[in-house]
Amino acid sequence: MTKYRDILRLSKMGLSQRSIASSCQCSRNTVADVLSRADQKGVLWPLPDDVGDPDLQLMLFPERLQTSLRRIPDCEHIHREMAKSGVTLSLLWSEYCEVCRLSNEIPLKYTQYCNYYRKFAATTKATMHISRKPGEQLEVDWAGQTTAIVDRDTGELFPVYVFVAALSSSQYAYVEGFLSQNQESWITAHVNAFTFFEGVTRILVPDNLKTGVEKPSWYSPVINKTYHEMAEHYGTAVIPARVRKPKDKPSVEGIVGIISTWIIAALRNQTYFSLAELNNAIMQKLREFNSKPFQKKPGSRLSTFLNEERHALQPLPASAYELATWKIATVQFNYHISVDTMHYSVPYEYIKHKVDVRITKGVIEVFFNNHRICSHPRLYGRPGQYATTEDHMPDKHKQFVQWNAERFVSWAQNVGPSTTTVIKAMLSFHRIEQQGWILRCQETAIPE
Repeated sequence: MTKYRDILRLSKMGLSQRSIASSCQCSRNTVADVLSRADQKGVLWPLPDDVGDPDLQLMLFPERLQTSLRRIPDCEHIHREMAKSGVTLSLLWSEYCEVCRLSNEIPLKYTQYCNYYRKFAATTKATMHISRKPGEQLEVDWAGQTTAIVDRDTGELFPVYVFVAALSSSQYAYVEGFLSQNQESWITAHVNAFTFFEGVTRILVPDNLKTGVEKPSWYSPVINKTYHEMAEHYGTAVIPARVRKPKDKPSVEGIVGIISTWIIAALRNQTYFSLAELNNAIMQKLREFNSKPFQKKPGSRLSTFLNEERHALQPLPASAYELATWKIATVQFNYHISVDTMHYSVPYEYIKHKVDVRITKGVIEVFFNNHRICSHPRLYGRPGQYATTEDHMPDKHKQFVQWNAERFVSWAQNVGPSTTTVIKAMLSFHRIEQQGWILRCQETAIPE
């Protein structure tokens, strides 16, 4: 599905249609069509909170809701067959049409079939130097070489993974060590890097690691949801490097090798007993590295950053990004979802629907089609606790919850003091409160 929301958001940020197309993994014509249709329909970013992805698609392109039934050709199979003697695209298209007929699918026309294959086969090894604009791009990656810290008591070595971020224009770098390459470390490294640079670039270029890209793909990689949310918080766009294409992020690839020598190897004879102690030493070496003069041009990474790139960075948001994790949950018949053995209510209209759950240290938020439908303070302690909001209940369930002693006393107070005295006596006469309700209902009429 076309990423209509991202196209509108990135256009509002001022990115070119080429950059938007690369980030959203679609053609520039598609970006132009979406922006043109948005202007015609008066759809502007930011969108109202109640507009979800299906609503936005219906607003912009109602005629495209029907999915195509045409079979997409297997370009890898075509490429292998074309290498054989005597095989032509015309022959392969005829075979493709026969397969479609047998499977009751609609084939592509010959010209479309050829276009699919030509796009697949159009590869080149030619390279060119691309001058990056200041403040445009930040390349990030984990260094292949690790360092270590030592346990004071046992002498055990713990590996430390080194995160490297480099601005494409000035080559100004940021380096930090972490005990893991998990999602929390990856996001924390980015937040710290933005703080170090005192600004944010318009584009992030990560590698295709799981904490950044859930599904690597040549044409349409799936960005990790937490990583995408962090990018939205800082107003930047994630454009992953292509698989096995290190030249898509040459700055960080080159700096990783230099960092391995200038920082990691330089600290090889030192012993560190904590991650903070190691990172302090890394930061000292990093300042020396950034201040080191260039060999083939005047200045250093630091001077180039201060003079040319710092002012071009986007400002930091008012608050740093709070790490959140996401999961998909199904709303049960009791209109609750389960998160870490705790249960949180959802409006009963969403029973048996799959919802997206955003989990932070203090809040549980529930989304349906990118629209937040409810939130709860996060529960801790004894497993199996329930957080239930009365507005999420069906009407009959609300009546059951409201059926209590306070309701009877309140009704009696509207009648008079004598009635109030009698009702309180009837309720207190029984050891179990509910027994008094039954007697009360039998003897008097209770307004619903």
